[in-house]
Amino acid sequence: MSTEQNSLPTAKVIYILLIVGTIVGITGIIGLIMAYVMKDGSDHWVQTHYRFQIRTFWIGLLYSMTGVFLINIGIGLYVLLFAFVWLIVRCSKGLKQLENREPVKNLESWFFT
Repeated sequence: MSTEQNSLPTAKVIYILLIVGTIVGITGIIGLIMAYVMKDGSDHWVQTHYRFQIRTFWIGLLYSMTGVFLINIGIGLYVLLFAFVWLIVRCSKGLKQLENREPVKNLESWFFT
């Protein structure tokens, strides 16, 4: 089996783990570890997905922690809702690009891509 054939299902699983991680937090951490392990040794365009997944986890954690800290002043729930929707949309777009065998188009984005 080629490197690409091994990487594609793994990248797909990581996207799913990140999405499920919004409810069951440990799966997001597992996905993060898998992305770090798999990012080297894959085709370049698949590496963009692993990097995108790593960034999605850390930026999502930052958005979520900001929401938690802002709970007391009344806007935290809105920030947490934004973080939830942001992660779902970002992972969905990443999955679509992965299915089309395309690299992530806007890797450095902090928004939806």
